[in-house]
Amino acid sequence: MARWTGEWLSGPRPGADAGDPPRWRGERLGLPEQGIGSVAGGGSRLLGLVIDLVVASLLTSLFIRPDLQDTATMQSYNLWSIGVWAVVTVVPASFFGFTPGMFATGIRVARLDGAQMVGVPRAIVRAALTFVIIPAAIRNADGRSWLDRLTGTVVVRMR
Repeated sequence: MARWTGEWLSGPRPGADAGDPPRWRGERLGLPEQGIGSVAGGGSRLLGLVIDLVVASLLTSLFIRPDLQDTATMQSYNLWSIGVWAVVTVVPASFFGFTPGMFATGIRVARLDGAQMVGVPRAIVRAALTFVIIPAAIRNADGRSWLDRLTGTVVVRMR
């Protein structure tokens, strides 16, 4: 039950008192308190997303000229931007563990099972849930969002 609903319904950690919170984000996952490999903060994750959105918009602008006065053109532009954002997010995250925005902010996605690559299925689920926003915004005591818990990943610092 705890795996599906998240750690917030799983009760206390084994060997811990019921009111004993973790001392730092990622402690229960065996991650360091700070530095390389520690859980990334929400600010760097949000900034990475904004950078990815800007990159997708700029790439789309190379092929479709945005015209704020023309509704049909802007609808087409926005749809193509979403598609470009999906590619910019899924492909690099699948194979390298980070998007351009994540790279710029010094964070990456890591699998909890220790595998090197996030993989395409996990990256697609992460992108789809990020698009919905709510699952990406709600985090537990370890700093993991719903999309991290669903895909068995955690966002950590690279530097």
